Amino acid sequence: MREGSLRLPNPFPLHHGGVLAGATLAWRLEGLPTDPLCVVLGGISASRRVFGEEGWWREVVGPGLALDTDRVQVLGIDYLGGSGRSTRPEPGQPFPALSSHDQAAALCALLDELGIACVQAILGASYGGMVALAFAERFADRVARIGVISAADMPHPMATAWRSVQRGILRMGLANGCAREGIVLARALAMSTYRSAEEFAERFRAEPRFEDGSHPVFPVEDYLLSRGRAYADSYLPESFLCLSESIDLHRVDATRIDVPVELVAVREDQLVPLADIEALAERLPQARLHTISSLYGHDAFLKEPDQLRPIIESLFRRSP
Repeated sequence: MREGSLRLPNPFPLHHGGVLAGATLAWRLEGLPTDPLCVVLGGISASRRVFGEEGWWREVVGPGLALDTDRVQVLGIDYLGGSGRSTRPEPGQPFPALSSHDQAAALCALLDELGIACVQAILGASYGGMVALAFAERFADRVARIGVISAADMPHPMATAWRSVQRGILRMGLANGCAREGIVLARALAMSTYRSAEEFAERFRAEPRFEDGSHPVFPVEDYLLSRGRAYADSYLPESFLCLSESIDLHRVDATRIDVPVELVAVREDQLVPLADIEALAERLPQARLHTISSLYGHDAFLKEPDQLRPIIESLFRRSP
């Protein structure tokens, strides 16, 4: 295993204007140098630790799993603007808008540093899928193929609406000295969009309990707030704002992505509707669309290793 922190070109120019000064990108590379290399990218809270005990995708990536690390090298990064070791916002300080293209440019700089001319695949889910698309649009000669799970070439306006409310809640918390409460509520609202109505109907029909004899606490409320509190323990409010905005700023020209693309859509995904990914597949010059069904909705990429296994394996069978 190798890991480090790359100093990006200084200043590092950004897609929407402005620059990052003295920016760094944290990374981790695991596997045998003789094995094919896959860059693995997840949602905005993902990190360079992809698998293993601390890995964010440990149910899907690892020895003998859907992405088999006995056969494939895995490269992960901490996103710029996130809560990892890469350059990120400081509390109370201005931070420029980041694009999925900026994450792609930082990744390309990392490949240069590591002496990697072309990777076998980039596998991205959620925000990571957006970054994979942006990378393929700008650096097609640096990747043989990409896998994109629950991401499209632009966000759906309804998803932007939900995220805008989340950011409004968090900004109100920051402005009133209760940032933790703000991120708890913002994450709780986000969790309600990640999963499906069918899952919530199965899990949360029990009667509420009453606190102090009068205040009802509903099972779904308990769940959402507990997830929000857990998130607030490890994620910076300013990073949530930065990368949530980056999702909504995402735009790529699908007709310029001239590498093979494996697309995965989830029928129950509220954030990235099936119709949007079907439309993306029509615009891509070389795309194959896989549709799965899951009660976990947008979070299916975290929870459905058996459904994802043959799709992920195809990234390393398909000829460029």
